[in-house]
Amino acid sequence: MKIKELVFASGNAHKIEEIEAILGGEMKLIGLPEVGIDGDLEESAATLEGNAQQKARFVFSQTGRNCFADDTGLEVQALNGAPGVHSARYAGEMRDNALNRKKLLQELTGKSDRSARFRTVFCLLFEGKEYLFEGIVTGAILSEERGSGGFGYDALFCPEGESRSFAEMSSLEKNQLSHRGRAAIRLAEFLRAM
Repeated sequence: MKIKELVFASGNAHKIEEIEAILGGEMKLIGLPEVGIDGDLEESAATLEGNAQQKARFVFSQTGRNCFADDTGLEVQALNGAPGVHSARYAGEMRDNALNRKKLLQELTGKSDRSARFRTVFCLLFEGKEYLFEGIVTGAILSEERGSGGFGYDALFCPEGESRSFAEMSSLEKNQLSHRGRAAIRLAEFLRAM
């Protein structure tokens, strides 16, 4: 892989470590604090793709460096794809994971179809060109939280073919199954081919 560093439009140390692990240590990811960008980036688009593009374009405009951004949504069949693009702020602007999970369980009360999918979209700005990569994992929403690992909706999401929630898995196990992991693998394959 020719490229050894890439700016990742995130200040979330957990997310940065997760993706670095998927990349197998081949590349150093530089988070937003390291390039002097503080706070949350704007996410005002109507789609995951739009939010990822918005964030990547902003970071590139501020740094001039090759970079990528992501956006992830939990799409629940019985809720017509909600929370979707609003996953991080499902229970309000404060971005409270516990309140988001509580609201999701309330919205699913009495619904028998608990099928859902996590979808992640990466937008890479590399050498002046823009590329999109998607990762999807299907599964179901549990009736109660299980596990203490992970973040976001991990304690409620059981991937297809598994009996455990993402929050009950090790980071390595989750990375091998997760939506973000699948998108990161596609990104890594692209970069290796450059």
